[in-house]
Amino acid sequence: MTQNYRGRIAPSPTGYLHLGHARTFWFAMERARAKKGILIYREEDLDFNRCRNEYSQAAIEDLDWFGCVWQEGPDKVRMKQSYRQSERMPLFLKAWKELKEQGLIYPCEKSRKDIRAASENIQNTDFEPIYPEAWRPSSHVTDDLNSPEGYNWRFKVPQGRKIDFHDESLGPCQFFGGKDFGDFLVWRKDGIPSYELAVVVDDIEMGISEVVRGEDLLISTARQILIYEALGAKLPQFYHAPLVIDSAGDRLSKTHQSLSLRELKKAGHTPEELRQSEAWWSGIEDFLET
Repeated sequence: MTQNYRGRIAPSPTGYLHLGHARTFWFAMERARAKKGILIYREEDLDFNRCRNEYSQAAIEDLDWFGCVWQEGPDKVRMKQSYRQSERMPLFLKAWKELKEQGLIYPCEKSRKDIRAASENIQNTDFEPIYPEAWRPSSHVTDDLNSPEGYNWRFKVPQGRKIDFHDESLGPCQFFGGKDFGDFLVWRKDGIPSYELAVVVDDIEMGISEVVRGEDLLISTARQILIYEALGAKLPQFYHAPLVIDSAGDRLSKTHQSLSLRELKKAGHTPEELRQSEAWWSGIEDFLET
């Protein structure tokens, strides 16, 4: 038995949850249960333009119907912290200041269009444009900036740095800075920390020992490892679950209304039936036997 196992599920209330979300969250719950650990429900609600209270409540209701159980978070006894990212901004600002003091981040005024135009021949295997290293400002540019306000802020990715880690689902994984990804956002000019920064800070503060999420976020793990290191934090384990795909072979999104948990329930499906669908349990049995 692993001591002090702490996992988490982290829905974002930007739409109704679908079957792919449910499977990943179920994996997270089963892995925490198998290790006799704690599962935390954390709401990632920093996208103020898309997050809605109705989706927040619907996620709790739908996951409860599906059978997901967590020990900390909404509807549970509250600890000395909030489980909504929007209420944790001081922690994100503290991390921003620490990264700035180390000279690891810088303000950026380039648009996505600028980056695509400059990087049209420099892309990773997922066709993500690589931010040109030559565009980094000199270090003294940040000296008089005491807050992230008004700028996009990027993390300086060490060029050629090999980032490797063992994934509990996929095995050995390896990425290279400047090739697979370039300088990435840690703060947006609209005053919101990026996904990469916010989840690392939250996972550190909440003592998460294993991060379970979808395979589509695998490259985010490489970026986030750099932030963990910069903040002097111990890395958690990672488990990237296989994605549920549609008939065209594309991963599900919240635009797949017919596969939302809410619509599946209305159509008469049961959680047990959905969990017994083809390939649902792929990758979980070996863990449960350890």
